[in-house]
Amino acid sequence: MLWEHGAPGAKGAADEDKPRLEFFGASPLDKLKDGLRTAVIVCPGGGYRNLAYDKEGTRIAEWLNVQGVSAFVLTYRVSPKYVYPVPIEDGQRAVRWVRAHAAEYGVAPTRIGAWGFSAGGHLVGILGTEFDAGKADASDPVDKVSDRPDFVISSYGGLTLEPGVAKPTAMVSLIGEHASPEVREKMSPEKHVTAQTPPYFLYATTTDEQVPVLSSVVFFTALQRAGVPAEMHIFERGPHGTALAQQYPALSVWTASLTNWMRLHEWLPPQK
Repeated sequence: MLWEHGAPGAKGAADEDKPRLEFFGASPLDKLKDGLRTAVIVCPGGGYRNLAYDKEGTRIAEWLNVQGVSAFVLTYRVSPKYVYPVPIEDGQRAVRWVRAHAAEYGVAPTRIGAWGFSAGGHLVGILGTEFDAGKADASDPVDKVSDRPDFVISSYGGLTLEPGVAKPTAMVSLIGEHASPEVREKMSPEKHVTAQTPPYFLYATTTDEQVPVLSSVVFFTALQRAGVPAEMHIFERGPHGTALAQQYPALSVWTASLTNWMRLHEWLPPQK
C-alpha cells in the first residue's frame, strides 16, 4: 500500500480505494556494478477510467525482469470515483515510496524510472515535469524523499492538452469536461518541461486513432528546447494500445531501441 493507514481522500475501503504497488524482482545475477538494480514503476493505461493491468502492467514488469530490471506495477485510483488530482498524487507517492524503500528491494535510489502507457503515459509525463525534493520536516519518512523519477518512458501517452493537437475529449475522465484553463495548463506536461526534467524515451505510431502522434512530437520539441536528453521513435503505422507490440512485427523492434537507450545511460546491465 502506498499509504500504510489509508490513502488521503479515500472514499471507501475497497480495492479501488487502495493505491498500491506490486513488486516484480529481477534476478540477483543481473545487478549493476554497484550491486544494486534499476527499478521501473509501471503505470498501465485505461483512460483514467480503468487499468490495463495485465497488458500494460504485469507483462511489462515481466519483460523488465528479463532485462535485469526490477519493476513495481502501480494501481492508481481512477474515475468516476477519483479524478484530478488524485491519480497524479498516487503516481507521485509511488516514486517517493520506491525511493524510500530502495534498500529493502536492492534498488539504487538514483536509478528509479517511470514507464506509462496511454493515460499512464500522460501520468508519467506529469511525474517528470512536476516534482519536488521532498519535505525535510515531514512526519512520514516517505514524504522526506524526492518524487522525481530518474528517467521516464512514455508509450503513446497524451503529453499535451494543446488545442489543435490533443482531441477535445482528451483527459476528460481525469479533469472533467469543464476544467478551468489553470487545470488544463497544469495537466499539459509539455508546458512544464525544464532543464531539470529527467531524460525521456517516447514511442508512438502515426496512425494512432486515440492519441494523436503530434502529442509526442510537441513534448519531444519541448524537451529539446530545454536541453533534456531524449529519444523518440515514431512508426508510420500502428494502432493505439500496442504495449510491447510483440504481435506487430513492424513495431516489435521498438523495445530493442528502448534497451539500447537504457544501456546508453547505464540503467541496464551490460549486454552479455
